[in-house]
Amino acid sequence: MRTAVAAVAVAGSLMAVSAGPASASANADYYGCPYGAVCIYNGADPNSGIESGGVYWAYGPHNLSNQFGYHYVVNNQYGGAWVELCTGYNGTGRGESIIFGSPYGNSEDLGPINSIVLGTGNTFPCTPP
Repeated sequence: MRTAVAAVAVAGSLMAVSAGPASASANADYYGCPYGAVCIYNGADPNSGIESGGVYWAYGPHNLSNQFGYHYVVNNQYGGAWVELCTGYNGTGRGESIIFGSPYGNSEDLGPINSIVLGTGNTFPCTPP
């Protein structure tokens, strides 16, 4: 099942926006995630801190390894950019979740996830047919 964050309907599913810090504003860090980046945290709570190597800046696929259980994932990109969580490596496989907007975050099960893709526009590489 596809889910979306930021109250955006995708494939018939709708998920509410996760609350962020009260001081969140444009051009600001969000739970420590730098403006313009996507961050993966040590655990399901954003207060668990960002993983070592868990800050992603460049558009395109990024392979993950040794990710088990739930981790908080933040999209603090700008300009309508999104992050998609994919079951295959290199941005392939089935799309499990897309986090739209900025700044928004959600607790995601990374067990079946082998890559994330940062992008813009309406073409999602892992979206099921």
